[in-house]
Amino acid sequence: MSNTPNTPPESGTQTSFGFRAVPETERQGLVNQVFSSVASRYDLMNDLMSGGLHRLWKSEFVAMIGASRGESPFKLLDVAGGTGDIAIRYAENSGPNATAVLADISPEMLAEGRSKVAARGLSSRIRLTQGNAEALPFPDRTFDAYTIAFGIRNVTHIDAALREAHRVLKIGGRFLCLEFSECQVPLLDRLYDFHSFEVIPRLGKLTTGDSESYRYLVESIRRFPNQEKFAAMIREAGFERVSVRNLTGGIAAIHSGWKL
Repeated sequence: MSNTPNTPPESGTQTSFGFRAVPETERQGLVNQVFSSVASRYDLMNDLMSGGLHRLWKSEFVAMIGASRGESPFKLLDVAGGTGDIAIRYAENSGPNATAVLADISPEMLAEGRSKVAARGLSSRIRLTQGNAEALPFPDRTFDAYTIAFGIRNVTHIDAALREAHRVLKIGGRFLCLEFSECQVPLLDRLYDFHSFEVIPRLGKLTTGDSESYRYLVESIRRFPNQEKFAAMIREAGFERVSVRNLTGGIAAIHSGWKL
């Protein structure tokens, strides 16, 4: 099998779903089907895709939010928050005046997140709501920080999602994105490709009976802009002081920007 993505048509009515070209109007529905299928096994999926490294990456990511343990309230919006990993880590490592809203477009993912939040006794500090990253149901300048982890590559119009992130942040608010990116270490990149295209779909089939969802998720990583291109998109959305921190040789990266 070739690991080179198909060239998407130039027509504005077409977009990519993994390596496939699909009508733009159908992409979100296809993505929703993937996450409906994997919701109950999403945490296992992240372990398979990252070899368990996502747990370390998320800890580093949450440490960058910088929520105060003092008296001042601090409000986080975690978009595409899925099963609650980021919001839960944030709440458990912040003061009692730090709260979070977890937004996700998938009701199945929200159900998993709601169960985990309740089990940790955090329902009073983490509110879950259904919402599309491209059209968030929140007023302008509401949040102190916006996070999105392993979710933005599944958005049909990434530029629209970035503009929404900028809109809902307060002046001085911070945008943080954790996402799989372009491996920049020779040899490691070849090992990573083999793991991605040969190992992950087979593991998905063996452990969950679903190889196609995992194949899409791997392909979506390759379609996502590399570190520099994504940083440029963040700047175009209006963010300043944009920076990139590579993790594990660039297999994942944390992008940061400020609304000033």
